[in-house]
Amino acid sequence: MTVSAADVRKIARLARLDLTDDEVERFGRELSAILAYVEQLEALEAGAAAEPAAPDQPPRPDRVEPWPDVTPLHAAAPDFENGYFRVPRVLE
Repeated sequence: MTVSAADVRKIARLARLDLTDDEVERFGRELSAILAYVEQLEALEAGAAAEPAAPDQPPRPDRVEPWPDVTPLHAAAPDFENGYFRVPRVLE
């Protein structure tokens, strides 16, 4: 599928873009190449990949495990007090 210069100008007007004649020509070629690639993708047989995976496996249970050694994290933090990382206020 080829995109005409009129189509490119219409798209540019809708996007409120002011394009030069060279840009109209270049974008016409690029849009045509993109649409040709999409047509190739549409022609492919997706087979089983098109279907979502069946939820036959239950989700694994969440387990809370303590961090082995938090001392390096405390040392790397710019401000750490009473077991908490202090950060600058974001909301007023």
